[in-house]
Amino acid sequence: MIKVVYEVVPHDGGWAYRLGGVYSEAFPTHAEALEAARIVAAEQQVGGDSAEISWQDENGKWHEEYAEGGDRPETEVVDGFWQERAAGASQSAGR
Repeated sequence: MIKVVYEVVPHDGGWAYRLGGVYSEAFPTHAEALEAARIVAAEQQVGGDSAEISWQDENGKWHEEYAEGGDRPETEVVDGFWQERAAGASQSAGR
């Protein structure tokens, strides 16, 4: 099963969630970006109709495959900003 991780980070003068290097719109507050990421992650859990899909990979090559509507990824929301701060604090404490 695929795992999709949305990371909440500072972005463009506000806050955003990021997935694979792609940022959402900027939100004025951390709390709004975190809530938006949680909503998007929850929506990924909702099954849909099975369908043929086309998608382009990072090299520009197009692929076609059958997507089972009930096959949903595992999702997680990570607060990247606070994780970075905690890591920085523990590194400073070790000096």
